[in-house]
Amino acid sequence: MKIALMDSGIGLLAAAAVVRRLRPDAELVLSSDPDGLPWGPRTPEDVTTRALAVARAAAAHAPDALVVACNTASVHALPALRAELEPGIPVIGTVPAIKPAAAGGGPVAIWATPATTGSAYQRRLIAEFASGVDVTEVPCPGLADAVQYADERRIDAAVAAAAALTPAGVTTVVLGCTHYELVEERIRAALRPVTGRDVALYGSAHAVAAQALRRVGADPRPDATPAGYTGPALTVLLSGRPSALPPEALAYPEGHLLLAPTAAA
Repeated sequence: MKIALMDSGIGLLAAAAVVRRLRPDAELVLSSDPDGLPWGPRTPEDVTTRALAVARAAAAHAPDALVVACNTASVHALPALRAELEPGIPVIGTVPAIKPAAAGGGPVAIWATPATTGSAYQRRLIAEFASGVDVTEVPCPGLADAVQYADERRIDAAVAAAAALTPAGVTTVVLGCTHYELVEERIRAALRPVTGRDVALYGSAHAVAAQALRRVGADPRPDATPAGYTGPALTVLLSGRPSALPPEALAYPEGHLLLAPTAAA
């Protein structure tokens, strides 16, 4: 089994790590676009063009499914990706976890990039899945970039700024960018003095990883023999070029997990 994941940068690590935990025997293809990031400020047409290029690079490795581990690409490029790749390669998009986050009744904050915050897309999700729930949209300028480059100082500053915009009564926070899931503990720690509690954080990595397995007809088998024992476990493509994991990926536990031959442990 081979699962591909795509993103502008290293935000795909969170979902890739979940896939690796659920199926250590799966080969992974990670396709990102360091030459073109960030995608957030780009026009929808430009995002679609770049996303198609990243997806084609992954598709050349004949994966059984492709996870679009990027909110921006899922918003703007998912129809084009599915039109080109399906039914041969199932394409799984990423949706902010507003529905499960709102199920507890809130209050809820949605941390997202400035381009996504207040967008028609996010407002539609709120109206559909969080009607009647107290929802605050919190822009997080610079956070995705800081995570992408593993810039500790900028991560702390961006997280602190977003925490300051988060209402004290919030009980649940949606992480509306896949990059944010790599710094969950920092976000939780920054919110603790604001809210006086440990808030529940909702990302999308577990949901998209589980959906990818469902689409290929595979059950979770966390005790399976890791793929590294039987063949190449990890292929990395940077703007289409075969590469090793970028150094910034190894600033996060998820990056190290992907390199471990005993990833199930």
